[in-house]
Amino acid sequence: MDERVRRNLPWVLLAAIVAALALAGPIHLPQGYHRFADSRSLLGVPNAWDVLSNLGFLLVGVAGLSIAAKLPATPARLWWRIFSAAVLAVSVGSAWYHLAPDDARLVSDRLPIALACSALLAAVLCERFRLKPLSAHALGMLLALAAWASVAVIPVLGGDLRPYLVLQLVVLLVIPALNWAHRVPCTEQIGFAAASLCYVLAKLVEVGDAHVFEATGWFSGHSLKHLFSALACAAVVGVLRRRARANS
Repeated sequence: MDERVRRNLPWVLLAAIVAALALAGPIHLPQGYHRFADSRSLLGVPNAWDVLSNLGFLLVGVAGLSIAAKLPATPARLWWRIFSAAVLAVSVGSAWYHLAPDDARLVSDRLPIALACSALLAAVLCERFRLKPLSAHALGMLLALAAWASVAVIPVLGGDLRPYLVLQLVVLLVIPALNWAHRVPCTEQIGFAAASLCYVLAKLVEVGDAHVFEATGWFSGHSLKHLFSALACAAVVGVLRRRARANS
């Protein structure tokens, strides 16, 4: 394949994501979003399975922090640590939201997710473009600010979810394209592709929340979404684990 096509693919995907969402018009939270299929309690915990299924993020976040500390001291290492810390924070924020779902608590659920996405993107960009420390940290802070605004500012002002969706789609599509364009090792490309696949599965079962619950009778689509999303994060941490082993 022409090298120019390979190098330009990530930017073509980025432009396509932005253009598609711009053409789609404002996207708002659906009516009844906070009514999830499984409202069962367990040992006094309301919505127990939607709450407890966040334990996966806790485990992955703790593992990620431990592994990131063993990585070489590059500008990207800080953002791998922040990514892992944000994944850990997802377990707390999402559990808090699902105890009593409403608009106010939704920010605590989505903000750590957005920060995890921004930190992951910052770490990958630092590595692919070999950014110097000052540039790397400036980029990371800019992405973190954009993540915060996409959850805490823009939806409050107009209720438009598109900036939040752009961030997730960029992580889902552009990062694997960057890895391919820059010819990173095949094992790492597989790890990031597995993360993207798990996240797609998470979104699919989230949409089918009630259908999954009706089909299984014991687990809802939203609870499964948490598990698939945690697996996506685990796939990324697995990439870091192999790096840490190779450098030990």
